[in-house]
Amino acid sequence: MTGKYRHGDEHRGAGIGRRGLLGGAIAVAAAAATGGTATAATRTERPEPGAAGQVPALWHEFARTPFTHPQIPYVGRAGYRGGAARFPRRPAVADVRAHGAVADGTTDCAPAINRAIAAAGRAGGGTVLIPPGTYRIDGLIRIGYDNVVLRGAGSARTTLHATRSLTELIGVYGSRYGGDKSSWSWAGGLIWLAPNARWDSLTTAIKAKAWPFEGWTGNKRDEWETLTALGPATRGSWSVTVADASRLKAGRLVLLRLADDADHTLLEHMAGGGPGPEAYYWDDKTKLTSYVPYEWPVRIARVQGKKVTLERPLPLDVRPEWDPRLTTHVEPLTGSGVEGLTLEAVETPQSPHLLDKGYNGVALQCAYDCWVDDVTVRHVDNGFGLVAASSCTLRRTRVAGRGSHHPYFCREGSHDNLVEDFTIEQRTVPTPAGTQLHGINVEGLSSHNVWSRGDMRMGTFDSHRGMPFANVRTDITVDNNGRHGGDASAGPLFGARFTHWNVRVTNGRAGLMKIDGLAPWSATVGLNEVTEFDQIDVPDFSGDLHARVELYGTTDVVRPRNLYEAQRELSR
Repeated sequence: MTGKYRHGDEHRGAGIGRRGLLGGAIAVAAAAATGGTATAATRTERPEPGAAGQVPALWHEFARTPFTHPQIPYVGRAGYRGGAARFPRRPAVADVRAHGAVADGTTDCAPAINRAIAAAGRAGGGTVLIPPGTYRIDGLIRIGYDNVVLRGAGSARTTLHATRSLTELIGVYGSRYGGDKSSWSWAGGLIWLAPNARWDSLTTAIKAKAWPFEGWTGNKRDEWETLTALGPATRGSWSVTVADASRLKAGRLVLLRLADDADHTLLEHMAGGGPGPEAYYWDDKTKLTSYVPYEWPVRIARVQGKKVTLERPLPLDVRPEWDPRLTTHVEPLTGSGVEGLTLEAVETPQSPHLLDKGYNGVALQCAYDCWVDDVTVRHVDNGFGLVAASSCTLRRTRVAGRGSHHPYFCREGSHDNLVEDFTIEQRTVPTPAGTQLHGINVEGLSSHNVWSRGDMRMGTFDSHRGMPFANVRTDITVDNNGRHGGDASAGPLFGARFTHWNVRVTNGRAGLMKIDGLAPWSATVGLNEVTEFDQIDVPDFSGDLHARVELYGTTDVVRPRNLYEAQRELSR
């Protein structure tokens, strides 16, 4: 590799001497974060049972430097509770029928469901049951209490039939960037998980026709309190040195904040550093620069003097010139979920691009350690949304019906989320003129998110500018017929360390699948042969992108088959 690097941007971390030590090394780091016991894993040497395949050189390299690899991010702790295989089974504390819900398909059950959720919240959490049947909802369903689970009898047995859009229910939600764009095109859900305090500020702002903030601190960043300043640390470290640990304790959720400097060296670092990012003109990318300071929520695992161990490794360097600190933040929603139901909106034509009315599915906003499991949304403008949401898991989710603008969107600084076993069905009606289909979206400096085991019968891998970085798409079949979006003021399509691993493109279209010509410090591994046509992009950064391609022209022979699952195995 050639080129110069600012402060050694992408070359930190010593290799682990022997493969046999790899699992132990990762397990030691993970154990330090959780207070558990480290055990060495040896299964990383073996192919999957009964499967022959080819192991790319990139995997061996990653095994030597799992937390600091220049092209592949460490995402082995993405998702609810670091990627927990099971969600908690909270005791049932309410049944929506006891609060007035009737499964007759004609009675408005939204008030009854919300009363049941509120009762569970007052009880300190628990499960709200929705028995089999079809329940009409003329209003949105809000989950704003910690540890509350809304559970149907299964996505094939419990249906919520939504009759009204968010525009009808709340009002016109305009864009902070002007014009007539509807922000229901990328925000909000008819099932909406967000802390009650966040909801109050949202509705107040909409009534005042002001833009409500969406991030962890939003437009009022100066109101949040600094807990401590930080000493220097490198990407991949599991611990930081603090100036004052008096207000820190194990289990506390804090916000790591990094502010950019006048030379935009933080943004350059997110792009991998070197001549290309240094030559890029950042100053007119006003939408992108509105996303900094970079905000990364993380739980503290251990406090030992002034050494603070985190539950997952640092996503970026911590340097003095970026004024690194741990701060307070919006109190998040934690421990809540939605399970076992279908949300079906009344079927209306899909709106023209960016004029969505808000027939949206499930949104998680300012949520941490929350989940969605076995949920289908049908006839929606936008399917599943992660807005300033982190460490959440969407599992066994499906977008179906007349077609969506964003089947999945991930934005406003959403980090460490996992979307697995997901399906985007083929639309049931022809595509209306003037509409857009994106697919699985990520934007707004969102990082370390994973899309795993997907069946995309339409859409694309939508990197929607705003320079998302260090995200993984793995073990996905896609009919690549969507298009990416993104305002020019949002800056680059990709930051560093995007990885596409074992991707099967059924229509042979290269756009946003084979990313070595676009994404700096990226990896494309195990992709069938594809050709450029339709939307064709040019790289944002000049010079050598330091991108890697392996096992191109093949699918399903790459081992490990699923990059996320393989990284999980390393710590077991």
